Amino acid sequence: MADTSHPPPSAREQSHNRRLVAMRLQEIEGNPLSPDQVAMFEMFERQGWNDEQRRAYILGKARPLAAE
Repeated sequence: MADTSHPPPSAREQSHNRRLVAMRLQEIEGNPLSPDQVAMFEMFERQGWNDEQRRAYILGKARPLAAE
């Protein structure tokens, strides 16, 4: 019988947990996220953006920088 005492984590909770793990791995590798990067990922979570929206936002920010 399956344990139903705890509901499965929501997509937002899963996203949050994945971000925390990724941030910790970046720290271990000596490449921690900047405060601006943390704020960006927190914004994604708050606004419930899907992967495609996140990717478009990041690419939109990166393209002008790459053209410099």
